[in-house]
Amino acid sequence: MLIEMPRHTEIFGSVKIHEVQRILKIDSGGFTNPRARDIPFDEIKDVLGRFAVIVPVKDEKIHLLDGVLRAIPFDCSVIVVSNSQREAPDIYKMEEDVVKNLHDLTQQEILIVHQKDPDLGFAFYDAGYDCLLDRDTVVRDGKAEGMIIGMLLAKSLGKDFIGFADADNYIPGSVREYVLDYAAGFCMAESPYSMVRLHWRYKPKVVEDKLYFKKWGRVSETTNKYLNLLISTCAGFETRVVITGNAGEHALTTKLADILGYSTGYSIEPYHFVYLFDQFGLGAEIITDTDTDAANAGIEIFQIETLNPHIHEEKGEEHVTNMLLGSLQTIYHSKLCNDYVRSKVLEEMGDIMKWDQPKENVIMPPIGKIDAQKFVTLLERTAKTFARFERGAIESESKVETKTDLKEESV
Repeated sequence: MLIEMPRHTEIFGSVKIHEVQRILKIDSGGFTNPRARDIPFDEIKDVLGRFAVIVPVKDEKIHLLDGVLRAIPFDCSVIVVSNSQREAPDIYKMEEDVVKNLHDLTQQEILIVHQKDPDLGFAFYDAGYDCLLDRDTVVRDGKAEGMIIGMLLAKSLGKDFIGFADADNYIPGSVREYVLDYAAGFCMAESPYSMVRLHWRYKPKVVEDKLYFKKWGRVSETTNKYLNLLISTCAGFETRVVITGNAGEHALTTKLADILGYSTGYSIEPYHFVYLFDQFGLGAEIITDTDTDAANAGIEIFQIETLNPHIHEEKGEEHVTNMLLGSLQTIYHSKLCNDYVRSKVLEEMGDIMKWDQPKENVIMPPIGKIDAQKFVTLLERTAKTFARFERGAIESESKVETKTDLKEESV
């Protein structure tokens, strides 16, 4: 793959944010160019073998999910975390059938679980990580909660890299590129604590019966603006380096996933930046030994502009408003946010703010101390919706029956 070299890197404490890099050629020929990095495919393939791609899904069209799963490179492990409807029609059952059929055809390693499985909630409770549970000891609704489930499953597989792909993408080929872009970013990384965030080249909309290839969305523009203002006011120099504040398509090393905090709902992506700024930015106080290791190694954030456009399901105006609120609230409550930035954020929120003051998002602590193997062993024994389709092995119905028998014995 041939990828443009970053023209500038913003250094903010221990955090290095690389300016956007364009994909110049998905398949390249080893051409030496001082303005571009040529990454051999065998290096990318090595990363893919140590990679898990998490697909959070909630009541999406089955054909879209099927296309997304088929597009993920075979070398990767795939983890589907569903929060879809269980009552008739049982959409989760349809998703599980898609996963099983794909595995039978390809023998790719795929794991699937339902977010509301009571035994999944019990596994979190047993692990001492009950911050994402409701009063009934069941995992809350929420995208961030589903992502944490997926990351723990990825850790149980011993993966070094974890990425995310939306389940509502209409173009399967773009999903394949996203995963290759992630791998390319990690091939360039010098720190074991690194993240790759994708900037879609275009996000097409239908305008007067024609496709209009729009470059920016309203939420993204606003979130990027205030994340950059946060850095600028702290450093004393204006910057516009952040362009991926709401990047749902992103990937990170497992080492970085272990030390990050996570914000609930759709604020999880901008909170990555805010958490890293607060913990590792200018003037941050490093407390734990793990954070000291990360600070010394440096935390790298790559921003890569994709070659393919992104066409996905439109969620409606309410969804957009909630995303914007979540992002701005996260910035407002940053430890680094001063009165000037807060005043600007309040002006931006204007009439869409639903409370007297910006609400604080619920923050979930890092997952590094959770024993992922113990967590998954408990799921395998008890959780009815958890299924592991291993590479080169055909799943049998007896696995589900054994799981049920074990649960009854434990009762």
